[in-house]
Order: sequence, then C-alpha cells, then structure tokens
Amino acid sequence: MDELSGVETIAIKADGTRRKKTRQMLRDEGAQTEKEESSAGADFKAAARQQTSLLAPAERACLNWLVRRLPSWVMPDHLTLLGFAAMGLAGACYALALWWPPSLLIVNFWLAVNWFGDSLDGTLARARDKQRPRYGFYVDHMADAFGTLFIVCGLALSGYMTGLVAMAVMVVYSLLSINVYLATYTMGIFKLSFWKFSPTELRILIALGNIRAFFRPEVVLRGESYLFYDVAAVAAIAAMGIVLMISVARNTMALYRAERV
Repeated sequence: MDELSGVETIAIKADGTRRKKTRQMLRDEGAQTEKEESSAGADFKAAARQQTSLLAPAERACLNWLVRRLPSWVMPDHLTLLGFAAMGLAGACYALALWWPPSLLIVNFWLAVNWFGDSLDGTLARARDKQRPRYGFYVDHMADAFGTLFIVCGLALSGYMTGLVAMAVMVVYSLLSINVYLATYTMGIFKLSFWKFSPTELRILIALGNIRAFFRPEVVLRGESYLFYDVAAVAAIAAMGIVLMISVARNTMALYRAERV
C-alpha cells in the first residue's frame, strides 16, 4: 500500500512538472508572437496612394475645406461608421423600392452621406496626424466590400435589377477589388482610380441612374424591353472586366520584370 502511494506521488509530481513546462512553452510562444507582431508593425510601410480621377482635384479641395471645420470630437472611426451605415441604409432603400419607388431617390441622399464619411475619414486622420495605416486600410476596405454587397443585394430585391445580373456584378467587382489589394501589397501602390474613374464618379453615375430608373425603369433595345439597371449593369460588368484584364496583365509583367530569375 505504501509502495502504491509512493508511485502515485511520483506520478502527480511528474504531471505537475509537465504542466509547468507546457505553461512556460505557451508563455514563450505568446511572447515570440507579440515580438513578431511588433516587428511587423515597425517594418510596415504604407503604400503610395495614386488618385488620378476626373474629380480628384476638386474633391481634394472640398475635403480639405470640410476637415478644417469638423468639431474636435469627431474622429476618423466615427466617419467610417457613418459611411458604412449609409451604405446599409442605401441598400435598404433599394429593397423598399419594390413597394415604394420614390425610395430610389432617397438612395441618392445616403450615397452623399457615404461619400462624406468614406472620403473624409482618411483625410481627417492625415490632417490630425492620427494615421493607423494597417488598421485604416483593412477596416475601410472591409466596410467598402460589405457596403457594395448591401447595394447590390438591395438592387436585386428592388425589382429594378434581376438577381443573376446582380450576382455577376458582385463577382466581377470582387475580382477587381482582389486585384487592387494584391497589387497594393506586392507593388506598394494603392490605385484609387482607373481610367480617370474612382468611387466618387461611380456614386454620381449611380445617383443619375436612380433618377433615370425612377422615371423610366425600362429601356427598349431592338424592339425588346429590358430593365434599365440590367442594361447598365451589363455595361459596367464589361467595363470592369476590361479594366481587370488590362490591370492584371500590366501588374504581372511589372512583377515579372522586377523578379527575373
């Protein structure tokens, strides 16, 4: 009996030693992870922003004028949340248009609110020297991705665009976004516009499209009647597809030349 008790004591001590070693290993791994994350943050370099859209000069002057007049309690995160919420409400207004068509015009108001929040958050952070490049890039573009999803789903539910066309828009937009983000990471240049066209110009076109769809939701092509937004979306898909293919080809060649073997 005494021998059995001694064996149990030794086993308990050995188990306790193993647990201590395991806890120490976990602490060491945690410390190493924190060290690596800190080093990554110190080495991180924000990509150069490239904005060459038609309205860029006027938009930049407008944003600088607005940022100087914002109250001190307004923070960049507040503006990001405002822009995100506006996209959700725009999508809801599109869906509501199935029963109440004038809500199409209310979408334009929320697009303007989205422009205010989405365009001004980064400007405010830079003006106050409160930049968080990694956090800002990630949060801002995740908000944009979900915002686009809200808009497209709202249109699909509105009856002004068919579901299949809406799905195609979302797929091509996602591919274009992936291309932009990968190019930002691999080439260090963040392109905010293509062919003099940026999200600001896109908001204006969508607003004009909403007015057109409210008064005349259909178009006639070769004697056949189609939903206006289906026709507009197909044209947008074609344009985005061309931009995507050209951009992928250029980026691939640039990276190939930079890393010859």
